[in-house]
Amino acid sequence: MNQKNNMKTNDKTKFTVTHRILHALVAVLMTVLFITGFLRAFWMSKKALLTAVETTLIKQNVTIEREQLIPIAKSIQAPMWQWHEYAAFALLFAFLARITYMLTRGIKFPSPFKSQSIKERLQGMLYIIFYLFIAISIMTGFYLKFGDGTYEETAEAAHKWAVYWFPIFILLHTGGILWVELSAKKGISSKMIGGE
Repeated sequence: MNQKNNMKTNDKTKFTVTHRILHALVAVLMTVLFITGFLRAFWMSKKALLTAVETTLIKQNVTIEREQLIPIAKSIQAPMWQWHEYAAFALLFAFLARITYMLTRGIKFPSPFKSQSIKERLQGMLYIIFYLFIAISIMTGFYLKFGDGTYEETAEAAHKWAVYWFPIFILLHTGGILWVELSAKKGISSKMIGGE
């Protein structure tokens, strides 16, 4: 009986309004960053835009040097990239707020280092890896924006990995939610969204 009451108390502290807002904010900002990063890397990359503009001009019998098309491609990318940068600044503050909140209120996911079930250890390790990847993405992104350029190539390569790890995390997170919903903690996702 006492253990049940403790579990209920832990669930209430785990899903406070602050916790839920920070969770949602990080999720939305990461999604914006992923979409804008994905578009810039693939469908709206400088190369893709240059090719599209060049092909369109050739069809209209207009010839312009490729170097002259670069400012056009950059101007098409600019509004989308502003969204990426705004979301990055917001994520920095949301991420720091979430880490601060977790440390002051006690970490709200299972520790992978304590003796408990394999599932909980795996869950804890995935969260640590996720937070580590967010921190790396933030640091490399801000280095690319404000750094001296010494490690630009390495930072850019590490930063672009978010295009791959973020969808993997979303799949694992969604799978974990389904797994938990079908187990003893049914209703945990509705508590995360709407509270108790």
